[in-house]
Amino acid sequence: MGRAQVLKIPDFRLLILGRILTVISLQAQAVMVGWHVYELSKDPLMLGLMGLVEAVPAIGFAFISGHVVDNRRPAQVYTICVATLVLNAILIWMSAWQALPLGASSRIGILFCSVFISGMVRSFSSPSVFSMISHIVPRVNQAEAAAWNSSAFQIAAIFGPALGGLIYGYFGAQIAFGVPFVFMLASFTLILFFSDEIRQMMSPSKREPFFASLRAAIKFVGHEKVLLSSMLLDMFSVLFGGAVAVLPVFADQILHSGSLGLGFLRAAPSVGSAIVGIGLAIRPMRIISGKMLMYMVAGFGLSILGFSVSRNFALAFMFLMASGGFDGVSMVIRGTILQLLTPNSMRGRISSLSLIFITSSNEIGAFESGLTARLMGLIPSLIFGGTMTMLIVSGTAWFSPALRRTRIKPDEALPQI
Repeated sequence: MGRAQVLKIPDFRLLILGRILTVISLQAQAVMVGWHVYELSKDPLMLGLMGLVEAVPAIGFAFISGHVVDNRRPAQVYTICVATLVLNAILIWMSAWQALPLGASSRIGILFCSVFISGMVRSFSSPSVFSMISHIVPRVNQAEAAAWNSSAFQIAAIFGPALGGLIYGYFGAQIAFGVPFVFMLASFTLILFFSDEIRQMMSPSKREPFFASLRAAIKFVGHEKVLLSSMLLDMFSVLFGGAVAVLPVFADQILHSGSLGLGFLRAAPSVGSAIVGIGLAIRPMRIISGKMLMYMVAGFGLSILGFSVSRNFALAFMFLMASGGFDGVSMVIRGTILQLLTPNSMRGRISSLSLIFITSSNEIGAFESGLTARLMGLIPSLIFGGTMTMLIVSGTAWFSPALRRTRIKPDEALPQI
């Protein structure tokens, strides 16, 4: 199709634009909610607990969501997900209304409830989007689609946190929490313009019973060693190396930059990821390399180590941006591997299993970050995380020669090992 031709597909264009609006809303919410909870509690462990509260439903419902997507219309599932996020945005907004006679603990409780709902919705939205993209975009253009999908997420993740920190800093929670609702409502509106084809699209699944369906998906992932190794590498590296959860503490105690500084720090990884993502979208990878994936994860770990010793805002921003650049390349590689090695009849289930790995790395990783920050101290916990990421890459290179030797061409059905 040529460069950037996937953007000429109307349904893909609508899906990407809707994803941008949704992610802006969710990322702005994440900054606002994280800072508000820290303001109310002054406890870094509370930030870690928020990650855990989101992870539990995201992982728990993932065992169900893939089966649902493979046996229902993915566009219908996606519509319900976005509608639920619109209602959830209203709940978050209400938690900041001063007219409501609520104490700090009650407001924190409402916010934790909203985080739980967000995690539940995420378990259904991710496989539905994955299935829709595979139907909309031809196989040969999946690497390009993965790059645009990643770029859309990262561009939104730049503006979302910065917007959230800026509005929260200048107007306070009561006004700021209304902005994500507007973006989420706009995202829902775009769904109304999907074509009838994508609305009616269903997976060619055999409509197996739930447990048989789940066993088939687990067996498939276990058999595809390259797919499993790439998932495990991502899970354990980000589980230990992620620093996002403790950014409110770093911004407050180390950089003294306030909520506005937090917003920019939160956006920094996405700046780096968006830059490389757009580059890979314009010039898609011709070969998907497992060795390159390992190099990128190692670069991510080194960036976290650099961030941990940063003592001025510009240096901290640069290291976080570098971590996002390395992670952005690895996201495109992992996403393309997932799309190319997954059969159409199992896309919902395999995507859901992948979401379990991603959630374990991000949300449970947030809990790990908060816990180690309390036990070790903020800076030692960051150094520990970056070091563990480097050790995990070394271990993967040693124990998974299949991934290390893998080279996949998008126009070929199987990896060259």
